[in-house]
Amino acid sequence: MAVAGETAPISQKTYETVGAADLEKVTDYAEEKEISGDVGKAVSLIAERESEEKDRKAKKDQELAKVKIHKEDVELIIKEFEISKTAAERSLRENEGDVIKTLRALTD
Repeated sequence: MAVAGETAPISQKTYETVGAADLEKVTDYAEEKEISGDVGKAVSLIAERESEEKDRKAKKDQELAKVKIHKEDVELIIKEFEISKTAAERSLRENEGDVIKTLRALTD
């Protein structure tokens, strides 16, 4: 029987259980930290690639905007292919304003 002020002896099994639980907490923390670091890298890589793609698209749009197209050509493409004005203009610009190249590109 335990005397006042004395603690009951703790069994070896209890120490092992407590030790295993502590070890599990440490390894869980380390794994979470490792995973969160990898996720952070992946997210930043995705954001970087999206930014590069956006810049590349903006440059292409600027180059296409410099191409001169004729209103009659746009109307012809709209009428023949039943596409929107924006799509017709873009197709013409992508084909350097050449109606014949644009018509061929749209039929292929």
